Amino acid sequence: MYILVTNDDGVQSPGLLALCQQLATLGDVVVVAPERNWSAGSHSRTLYAPLRATPTTLADGRPALACDGTPADCVALAVMGLLDRRPDVVVSGINLGPNLGHDVLYSGTVAAAMEGLIVGIPSIAVSLVGGYKPDADFTAAAGWATRVAAAAVEHKLPAAVLLNINVPEGGSETVQSAHVTRLGQRIYRNELVVRHDPRGRPYYWVGGAAPDGHLEDGTDLGTVAAGHVSITPLHFDLTSQAWVDRLQTIAW
Repeated sequence: MYILVTNDDGVQSPGLLALCQQLATLGDVVVVAPERNWSAGSHSRTLYAPLRATPTTLADGRPALACDGTPADCVALAVMGLLDRRPDVVVSGINLGPNLGHDVLYSGTVAAAMEGLIVGIPSIAVSLVGGYKPDADFTAAAGWATRVAAAAVEHKLPAAVLLNINVPEGGSETVQSAHVTRLGQRIYRNELVVRHDPRGRPYYWVGGAAPDGHLEDGTDLGTVAAGHVSITPLHFDLTSQAWVDRLQTIAW
């Protein structure tokens, strides 16, 4: 198996390193990841500036390519010719925090996996609740990502579907079960913080409490809150079929 690994937290993220080390048990791993943090960068692409991919090494000496573009750029460049062969699967992560519910619309981690779908490669995004903490344990998340990647190839996951994995905090001994879920409803509590520079001109920070959400059974939010791994299949089709049917009754 030839596995492309990327993320949105930057090529030197400890989550990416843990992911690579586990995925190496499945086959050849190649890393093309952003040189800096692109959290909440969503699915932006670079069209009006050149892109560079610079050789670097991870903390364990593993070779990697650090791209100055977005997470989606990393996957696109890799497949368009940066790599000498086409990956069998794209795995994006391990994100330093969850990507639940509406988070998937903002997430650079999920966007990189979505870029895999655009180029026709089965893709997986994996995120760890509390992954931003200094003592975060990525073992369970890396293990589940590897297990899901193997299953995706074995069961021929179509290139029109990505699997969004969210892993609760805790080591492998505590995170032992996974549920297939649907997206839940995220609640954001953003606040606009207005400040002024020394010349009196305003500038803005987006602050507020950490987001939460409705912990419904069967959703990614409810499942992770209950201590289980959430695996949510996602695809591109955002069409509201009910409204397609309803709008067709109107004499346009």
